[in-house]
Amino acid sequence: MSAVTVARWVEVHRLAVAGRESAIAREVEGRVARVWLSRSRFADVAALAVATLTLGPDARSFWDLGFAQSSTGQPRPALANYEQALHRYRAAGHRNGEAATLNNIGLVYHGLGDRQQALAYYQQALPISREVGDRASEAATLTNIGLAHGDLGERQQALAYLQQALPIRREVGDRAGEATTLTNIGLVYDMLGDPRQALAYYRQALPIRRAVGDRAGEAVTLAN
Repeated sequence: MSAVTVARWVEVHRLAVAGRESAIAREVEGRVARVWLSRSRFADVAALAVATLTLGPDARSFWDLGFAQSSTGQPRPALANYEQALHRYRAAGHRNGEAATLNNIGLVYHGLGDRQQALAYYQQALPISREVGDRASEAATLTNIGLAHGDLGERQQALAYLQQALPIRREVGDRAGEATTLTNIGLVYDMLGDPRQALAYYRQALPIRRAVGDRAGEAVTLAN
């Protein structure tokens, strides 16, 4: 979506909020938020979601607001809004939204250092992602579970989940995710005292980091 198109949608949203046209405001909020989140415009997403929520509760707007807050160091408000989104996704039978929200709540708890609580949410999200056939979401959740186990010192369990995630990353063509998972597997082998195996995974990750233009990830893999 071009900058001009986004600007037009933002104006449509403003008019919809002013005119109390909730259905239009919510639809446009979702479209614009997807673009702005991909560009890390978190403050703008938060303002857009808050404006939409003046027209009444909306799962997607709560989710977007939670994401913006979790991305800007506001974990507690993020959790409150994610819980609002979760309640509404469940009430609507929106399984994809439910899984995404559970996963993100887990990420917030993970960031707060509560790995057990994070695992509880990841483990709720995983079967839903499988149920709806969302392989990309399944791989992301498996990776998150693996990382939580790694942080808890449960390295064999971490490897088991990361090794499940890797072929799915490849299956769905998620090259950036594949490189991240390869690097994480390397890190676990490093922690297990197997530097040769760790190097093998880092060396698989490095050309993928370069191919997708992930310079920060490339630096991390080179350092490892």
